[in-house]
Order: sequence, then C-alpha cells, then structure tokens
Amino acid sequence: MSIFDKLFEEAKAARETAYAPYSNFKVGSAILTESGEVVRGCNVENAAFPEGVCAEAGAISAMHLAGQTRIKEVVVVADAALCTPCGGCRQKLSEFAGNDVKVHVADLNGLRKTFTVGELLPAGFQLHDDK
Repeated sequence: MSIFDKLFEEAKAARETAYAPYSNFKVGSAILTESGEVVRGCNVENAAFPEGVCAEAGAISAMHLAGQTRIKEVVVVADAALCTPCGGCRQKLSEFAGNDVKVHVADLNGLRKTFTVGELLPAGFQLHDDK
C-alpha cells in the first residue's frame, strides 16, 4: 500500500467521525509526520459560526499533542469536486510544513489533485527575526 493510499484511507475514516449537523459537509484529514506517524482530524461544527474546527486544524492539533512538529505529507478528503484547505488552514499547514510538502485533495473515490503548500499559500505570513 502506498503512502497516499494509507493516508487516503485514514482521512476517509476520519471524515466519517466528523460532526457536521449544520452543513452536513464532512471533511477528514490525515497527516504523515516526518517521523512516520500518521495523525488524523475531522471537522467539528458549532452553532456559533464560525467557531468550528477544520479537519486540517484538528489533525495539526493531534500532531502537536503527539509531540510531532513537522508535516511530511497531507491528504484531505471530502465529498466534493475539489475541497482544498481554507485560507486559515493553509497558513496553519505552512507553520509546520515546507513549501514543497504535498497536500493531496481527494473525494470519496480517490485523488482529485495534488498541490504543494507553497502553491496553496504562495505568500504566507512568516514571523522573522530581522536582528
């Protein structure tokens, strides 16, 4: 089984656990860390829009909780033609991934398109020490 296939199955399973009673739009994400660990996340909606949590943000939180700090690869799964990470999640991904890290976007049948973090967020905010 390829890395993509493993991440796809993990993201698809995470999607099934999403809490989306308002939009009924479930999203799952799986992150491969640089150490080889796979962490998952799902979207969790809230009646006080926009206080929900995206699948990518949930996976990043799980990654950090597990003591991991760097992303090697990402898969996002939704029942949509092309569900790319939102702007906030693009910035969150860039905090923990290099510009060349692959972000695979899939529907329930498989891969739709692959982007790099740099393609998704070409001018991301970076905190630099100019001293």
